[in-house]
Amino acid sequence: MDNEKIGNFLAEQREEVEDDLQHYFLTFEDYWERKLWHELTDTLLEFYAEGKSAEQQIPVYDSFVKAFADKINQLKLVRLGLSTAAQYDDDKQRLTFLETLAKRVDKPASQDAFVFALTSVAGVRLRIGDSAAARKDLDKCETVLDSFDTVEPSVHASFYRVSADYYQSQNNFASFYRTTLLYLACVDLDSVSPNDRHRIAYDLSLAALVSDTIYNFGELLLHPVLDSLANTEHKWLRDLLFAFNRGDLGAYNILQSHLQSNGLLKRHEQFLYQKISLSALTQLVFSRAPNDRSMTFATISEETKVQLDEIEHLIMKALSLGLLRGSIDQVAEVAKISWVQPKVLDKGGIEAMHARLREWDGGVEKLGMWIEGAGKDVWAA
Repeated sequence: MDNEKIGNFLAEQREEVEDDLQHYFLTFEDYWERKLWHELTDTLLEFYAEGKSAEQQIPVYDSFVKAFADKINQLKLVRLGLSTAAQYDDDKQRLTFLETLAKRVDKPASQDAFVFALTSVAGVRLRIGDSAAARKDLDKCETVLDSFDTVEPSVHASFYRVSADYYQSQNNFASFYRTTLLYLACVDLDSVSPNDRHRIAYDLSLAALVSDTIYNFGELLLHPVLDSLANTEHKWLRDLLFAFNRGDLGAYNILQSHLQSNGLLKRHEQFLYQKISLSALTQLVFSRAPNDRSMTFATISEETKVQLDEIEHLIMKALSLGLLRGSIDQVAEVAKISWVQPKVLDKGGIEAMHARLREWDGGVEKLGMWIEGAGKDVWAA
């Protein structure tokens, strides 16, 4: 497209936008004529970020951006393309547009841009129900990402976000949980809308609870995204996670009062009771000094509030999951625990640990004084 056609197109578009956006088109024409591609690209990104520019984004991309697409940073080209794709009402049109964009940037020097575009292709495939094709796209993206030493966080964030959506669609709760936390590590939480933060916190909380491989919620409990549930209708879910972490069987009462309104938790009701009981057991062991972890089944039942006839099976389950290490004397009904999986400490846990350290320090001091008193003759010699 020659300069005259470009100029005519930009003039037509300038007449169609609101007054406060018209200056962009004058700047576009100026940078285009002077071949200032970097400045032109950044100004286009600013224009596309304007909410009022939505109606112009598709024609501007098709009739203007494509004319110099190979001359600009390909990652920024994809950002412009993703914003343009969002303006299509039909997912099939959006998919065709994004596939064309991905092919355009699939060059040795712009593989980061290719991954950026292809993850969005996978995201659309997921929305239209083609999860098998989405998985192939994500596998291809992962192979490319593994070959990079460094890549922009936004590229990784896009990959993790769509991967998390895929795992959620497959009810793979553990992979969804881990991948979403990786996504959150790649983004500034303030840049995520409040609604999205709330949705992510809600979905992460449910995944942590119902996953049969996640028994430590430490990363989630410490992540500020969980605060998105505070002062909302889902505050109980945040309280439930902290009760789980404390090994508080009162968590089961919180759970019971919300089972009817949440089908996922309802389907996992029996499993969740066992999970709460396991948390109560590991918390009991964690709270005891290492030399005081030989306990009778009756003691465990009394302190965890788990029924006595469930204790042996509960300990065996904890051992098999790697939450505890030790042995069981079935005849004497005694559990001897040598190790417990570390836990994230809340304020109460930190205070208890502080008290134990002071106790240990006092014990060491007493031992030192006894050795000094008992060995006076040795020291004198």
